[in-house]
Amino acid sequence: MSQAVRGTYAPHRRSRLILGPLFGVACFMATLTGVVVLSVLLGSVLAAALQKPGGAPWYHVGTNASELFQFLKSLLSKSQSIDPTRAGFKAGIVGSLWLLAMVTIFAIPTGVGAAVFLEEFVRPGRLRRIIQTNIANLAGVPSIVYGILGLTLFVRGFGFKSFALGRSLWAGSLTLSLLVLPVIVIATQEALRTVPQSLRQAALALGATRWQMIRDHVIPSAMPGILTGTILSLSRAIGETAPLLMVGAAGSIGFLPKGPADRYTVLPVEIYNYAKHSKVAFHTVAAGGILILLALLLSMNATAIIIRNRYGSSARG
Repeated sequence: MSQAVRGTYAPHRRSRLILGPLFGVACFMATLTGVVVLSVLLGSVLAAALQKPGGAPWYHVGTNASELFQFLKSLLSKSQSIDPTRAGFKAGIVGSLWLLAMVTIFAIPTGVGAAVFLEEFVRPGRLRRIIQTNIANLAGVPSIVYGILGLTLFVRGFGFKSFALGRSLWAGSLTLSLLVLPVIVIATQEALRTVPQSLRQAALALGATRWQMIRDHVIPSAMPGILTGTILSLSRAIGETAPLLMVGAAGSIGFLPKGPADRYTVLPVEIYNYAKHSKVAFHTVAAGGILILLALLLSMNATAIIIRNRYGSSARG
C-alpha cells in the first residue's frame, strides 16, 4: 500500500476497529429480536389454538400435536357457524384458492410481460423514467386505496350497470391483481437485470432475433428471480383483508363459490370475524385459522424455493 493511501486511512483505523464489531453486534441483535418476536407470536397462537378445558399440559408435545392436527382438520371441513364447536373455514379456504388462481392468471402474465417490454424493448429515456417512477410509487400505495379503486372500477363500473361486476370473485381477483402487479413488474425487472449483457450479445451475434434472444436465453436465465418475486407477491395477495372488504368479500356465507360470478369470502376475513367475537371460544377458532393461513403461506414459499432451485440448477447447466 502506498504512503498516500496509508496516510488517508490511518486516522480512521481506530474508529473502524471499534465501529466494525459494534455494527456486527447491532445486526445480530436486530436478527435475534426478530426471531424472538416471531417465536413469541407463533407460540401465543399455538397456545390459543390448544386452549380448552381439560387439555393436556404444554410439555406433552405428542398429545398436543395430535390434538392440534385433529383440530385443524376439523376446521378445514366445517363452514361458519354461530356455534364455536361447529365453526370452520371451509368457505374461506375455497374462496381464497379461487382468488389465488384468478390472480395468477391475470397478474403474472401481465406483470412479467410489462417488465420484459420495459427492460428489453423500451430505450432508456424520459418516458421510461416516468413509467418506472409511477410503478415504484404504485408498489407503495396502501392496499385500502386499491380496495376503493376496485369498488369504483369493478364492483360499480363507474355507475354503469353493464360494466359493473358486483361483489363477485371477478371484482376481488381483479382488485388483488392491481395490488400485486407493481410488485411483480419490479421483481421481474430486477431478475432481468441480473442476466449478463454478454449473453444477449452472444445470442444476437449468432443470428437470433431480439425476441428469440429474450425467449430462449434471457427469460430462462432470469426465471428463478421471476418465480421468487411472483410467488411472494401472491403470498401477499392471499393474506390481504382490507381491499377485499371494500370490494364485497362476505363476512359470512352459507355456500361455496362455484364460479367467478359467485359471492365469496376469504380466509383472512373469516379469521378477523372470529377474532373480534365476544365469545372466547371463537378466539381459539381464529387461532386455528391463523395456523392454516400460515401453513398455506409457508407452502407457497417452499414451492418458490424448490422451483427457483430447480430452474437455477438447469440454468447453470
